[in-house]
Amino acid sequence: MKKLALFLAAAFIAVMLQISQARACTSFLVTRGASADGSTMITYTADSHTLYGDLRYYPAAEYGESQKLDIYEWDTGKFTGTIPQAARTYAVIGYMNEYQVAISETTFTGRTELKDPKGVIDYGNLITLALQRSKSAREAIQTMGALVERYGYCSTGETFSISDKNEVWMMDLIGKGPGGKGAVWVALKIPDGCVSAHANQSRIGKFPQNDSANCLYAKDVISFARKKGFFKGNDEAFSFADAYHPTSFSGLRACEARVWQFFRRTAPSVNIPIERVKGLGGKKPEPLPLWVKPDKKLSAREVMECMRDHFEGTEFDLSKGVGAGPYHLPYRWRPLTWKVNKQEYFNERSTSTQQTAFSFVSQSRSSLPDCIGGLLWFGVDDTASTVYVPLYAGIREVPKPFARGTGSFTEFSWDSAFWVFNFVSNFAYSRYCDMIKDIGKAQSELEAVYLARQAPVEEAALALYKQSPELASGYLTDYSAKMADLCLSRWKKLLTELLIKYLDGNMKDERGKVTHPGYPKDWYERIIKDSGDYYRNLKIEGEIPEEEEHPQEPVKQVKPVEPVKPVKPAKPMRR
Repeated sequence: MKKLALFLAAAFIAVMLQISQARACTSFLVTRGASADGSTMITYTADSHTLYGDLRYYPAAEYGESQKLDIYEWDTGKFTGTIPQAARTYAVIGYMNEYQVAISETTFTGRTELKDPKGVIDYGNLITLALQRSKSAREAIQTMGALVERYGYCSTGETFSISDKNEVWMMDLIGKGPGGKGAVWVALKIPDGCVSAHANQSRIGKFPQNDSANCLYAKDVISFARKKGFFKGNDEAFSFADAYHPTSFSGLRACEARVWQFFRRTAPSVNIPIERVKGLGGKKPEPLPLWVKPDKKLSAREVMECMRDHFEGTEFDLSKGVGAGPYHLPYRWRPLTWKVNKQEYFNERSTSTQQTAFSFVSQSRSSLPDCIGGLLWFGVDDTASTVYVPLYAGIREVPKPFARGTGSFTEFSWDSAFWVFNFVSNFAYSRYCDMIKDIGKAQSELEAVYLARQAPVEEAALALYKQSPELASGYLTDYSAKMADLCLSRWKKLLTELLIKYLDGNMKDERGKVTHPGYPKDWYERIIKDSGDYYRNLKIEGEIPEEEEHPQEPVKQVKPVEPVKPVKPAKPMRR
């Protein structure tokens, strides 16, 4: 038993180190029948300690037969090779194209010996190329499979969320290692009316092998595993996850726990025991279901709230315990694992985390033309304190606060949403449980404005679309830019409000009077528990009572930000 425990601990540390070095992201999937407005939705948190939060726009284009495309790996910028350019590419804004196809990912790594350093296509370029060359989720999956088969795959194991205006798919993919050109993969369509999720753990186990309407896979996904010694048995018993990314303690506690929490929040009636993801006892638990039916249909706003989760209401709650400090900060500074007296320990890993560069909630809607129906709710920095700004599939440029080149990871800019949001959140870490209330209020107000304007804006865009699709695209480009500017302006103002209110560890009340709220009660109780009577205030006989503090002059209240004027239709833009 002792040997088993040591083995599990070693495996845990090894995988946790892999996770901490890779992009450890989270993705939720919502089908049409599970959404309140009939849209499909996928989400993405791009979690990296070295990633700058911005977006790119790729215009639609046509190319000659001889034109080539140089591939540079997303994470390193390393040149990996050249492939033929497609005859025609589609416009892409970030992670959604002009046909409302959206793609996100999480890295599960899997068997590290299956990474091929000579492969040309990495996971990031695979997403962009699929979006530029596909009009549906199914076509994107087939395109991704064909690209890695022909040019090789140089990343580790990935799970992709792929959606269009009708379907939502999950795809697990991993390379074949040095000398094994290509990749093995399987993709499953999420049943309509259900939700799913993945978070750095391969999730597809057994799959139907004779149901092409709902399942697609590489022809050698089973035979390759058998050849490498990863699987023995009948084809019907094959599990992708068991073969290419066997469950580990970290896979449960740091990864599947996020999926469990999403299911707990959206489908509490399913009542999946927490023991399924605690990873205790050394025994492999029953895997989580790949999808569940939510207790009620989800709105985009409710999905955004799920993105802001820190395991609140569970025993994993990151706002509790000594690690959260006096102000209940639900984040833990890296590394994810740490050691005391040669014993390894770990921190929980929630959906919302401090190292998020950007995140989004996509909506694809068959009830509207593609340029209006496709919507990317985009935000930068922590999901708990970000604001999701509406960016439509039909826009023709990235709003300046989110554009590449507006600041960088090593260059601060007041014009950069990434830096302004990080300024606010990093200041809030010093007194989180108080400041997050002010941030949440501003966040809710802004997102309420965006949601309230959505219907009239889309109605106006639809009227313009009937005249000319270019008129609609120009209008939406202008509108999205104004909403991004409104967001940036409000967050700059919020920073000054927080500085004024919480200067020097104090707090100003509504009248501007300086108050001294002290630490939360539970923190004082912890101090007493740790130190006993060391800090007890003992009275000295004959001492003179302390004088009361001088009253403070009230400061002027900060004026609220003026509302943005209604957006007028823009002139048509050339594509």
